[in-house]
Amino acid sequence: MRSLSLPVALTMGEPGGIGPDITLASWLRRFDETLPAFYVIADPGLLAARAERLKLQVPIRVCTADEALSVFSNALPVVPLDREISDEPGELRSANGPAVIASIDRAVDDIRQGKAAAVVTNPIHKKALYDAGFDYPGHTEYLGALSARFGIASARPVMLLAGPDLHVVPVTVHIPLKDVPGTLSRELIAETGRIVAADLKKRFGIEAPRLALCGLNPHAGEGGTIGREDMEIIAPAVADLRAEGIDASGPYSADTLFHARARTTYDCALAMYHDQALIPIKTIAFDSAVNVTLGLPFVRTSPDHGTALSLAGTGKARPDSLEAALRLAAALSDPHSVD
Repeated sequence: MRSLSLPVALTMGEPGGIGPDITLASWLRRFDETLPAFYVIADPGLLAARAERLKLQVPIRVCTADEALSVFSNALPVVPLDREISDEPGELRSANGPAVIASIDRAVDDIRQGKAAAVVTNPIHKKALYDAGFDYPGHTEYLGALSARFGIASARPVMLLAGPDLHVVPVTVHIPLKDVPGTLSRELIAETGRIVAADLKKRFGIEAPRLALCGLNPHAGEGGTIGREDMEIIAPAVADLRAEGIDASGPYSADTLFHARARTTYDCALAMYHDQALIPIKTIAFDSAVNVTLGLPFVRTSPDHGTALSLAGTGKARPDSLEAALRLAAALSDPHSVD
């Protein structure tokens, strides 16, 4: 087990999904020397019931965040929410939405109060939260809003997907593909590049980050013959970044940017839309990729997968990505330890 002065705060996530399963499975691997101590902000009854369902020998200990380090070796530390949640694997209930959100809120406050080193979020199901009145597109945007608790009025969060051999950022995220060309702008791309470069240096310990920008169109537009966005929007943004001293290059044809040899030439690729980023990272590192939110005043990571409702309670869910998220959260809290 990795030694930290503070534990990592783990949120409950969607209770009907695999969050409880992979949380329990990760605690069972607690003596892996690279896994940091963590505590879960959840309903302890839910976790106990899921452990019984999965026939996992995981003792649950209700405690405070301050007590988590001393508890972790012998029991799963759970900081309780003020509401009970029944164990119904595979079922979405909007009534659970407030508890899911409260778990995120508590984790962020624990960091602000110096009780946790970082926050790792179990997967949420956005429909269940929307039905409960959630007003944000997802975790990333909500965490950006919570930055106000740290005295930062307008943090702009950026999603980075990190695998052993690839870091990639989608400049636009959860929007329809038809809206991507109109959403992309020189300013948006350059701002994203600045945030990525700053956090690669601050969090990942990369002294001079190299950014490679994907083109939007096939073959990066072929000089304007297959769309003009690459030469009129992306190339000027690259020039802006370079003028600021950031090692940015492109736009490159996306179909040649992710093979093994190409990946050695940059530290992070900036993709122009969701699937352009997510397809290569999930192909290369499906079970080990981690979602990292850049641009925040605190460290946040998450498994790079969803709630997998059909696997909840079956014992088939793999905890690999959650464990990778826990390890990276701990490492990002100390940039000198990032590989």
